[in-house]
Amino acid sequence: MRCGSEKPTMIFMKNHPKFERTLVIIKPDGIQRGLIAEVIKRYEQIGLKLVGIKMMVPTAELIEKHYTLDSEWRVKTGLKSIKAYTDKGLKHPVSNDPLEVTAVVLKKLIEYMTKGPIVAMVWQGAHAVQIVRKLTGGTEPLTSDVGTIRGDFVLDSYSMSDNDHRAVRNLVHASGSVKEANDEITHWFKKDEVFDYKLLNEAILYDFELGGIL
Repeated sequence: MRCGSEKPTMIFMKNHPKFERTLVIIKPDGIQRGLIAEVIKRYEQIGLKLVGIKMMVPTAELIEKHYTLDSEWRVKTGLKSIKAYTDKGLKHPVSNDPLEVTAVVLKKLIEYMTKGPIVAMVWQGAHAVQIVRKLTGGTEPLTSDVGTIRGDFVLDSYSMSDNDHRAVRNLVHASGSVKEANDEITHWFKKDEVFDYKLLNEAILYDFELGGIL
């Protein structure tokens, strides 16, 4: 029997970190590898909540818009690709112009992402963007840590994808920042396709007093 006065359960406002959301896309290779359930399991096990999900075959226009929601994406992506080569003492095989490099990168991404069905998801929970990125692993599977989705299930690399003139196959897209996540969720989901609902385990994750156990 519990003695003493009962303290009220803490009420969280909408700006609490537990309401943070992020976008995840299981790419065509993830679907073909039969990894939908495994990917979902990884995010669910840590305590994130799935609040939106749908399967589709995206159009080229949808994919191009996705990658260019950030007006600086073309420049940043080109510079990142060029730097990856110069760090290894190599000359970029396409160009030293970041925009020319990104044009090739984007073409490969569109070809990759429109090859078959994808599963788009919205995940919610404390620090959702950072947690999902941590569980997913680095962009290049070869250098992703063991224990991450990409590190455990993919053997691709930048060098191999470049040699094959294709995008690197890394199973999953995950938003890189809260702003990016908000923009991407709006791009992929209508307002009525993302749901607000309660999970019982949220009381264990977020109620600082673990209220209701006794």
